This record gives sequence, C-alpha cells and structure tokens, in this order.
Amino acid sequence: MGYGWGMGMGGWIFMALFWIVVVGLIVWGVGVLLPRGRSEQGGRPERPEEILDRRFALGEIDVEQYRRAREDLAAARSARR
Repeated sequence: MGYGWGMGMGGWIFMALFWIVVVGLIVWGVGVLLPRGRSEQGGRPERPEEILDRRFALGEIDVEQYRRAREDLAAARSARR
C-alpha cells in the first residue's frame, strides 16, 4: 500500500524546467520595470541639459529656476575646461 513511484524522471524534468521558466520570467519582468537611468532614445544617459529641458517642459520647474540652472550648468562646464 503505497503511492507508487512518484512522478518519474519525466515529471521531475518538467517541474525543473517549469520553475526555471517562471523564475526567468520574474527576473525579466523586474528588469523591464526598473528604471535604468538612461533615456529611451538610443540607450545613452541623458545630459544635464536634456534633463533640465524635460523638467521645464513637464512644468516641474518655472522659468526662473530653468534660467538659473542653465547658467549654473554653463558656468560649471566652462570652469571644467
């Protein structure tokens, strides 16, 4: 009186492959959902000016903050050269 031989070799292989696929899909999904700090155009990092332009276009900063930040970026860039 027992439960037999269990799943057999085919069942174990199928179960292992199933869980590998499930874990792989979870890892892939997390990788797609998390930001990577790169723009969607060409996969290169955004320049500070592009970030500033985007924030201004979205209304996150006003004109005065935009102009001041642009001047600060230009001054910092010229100081590095």
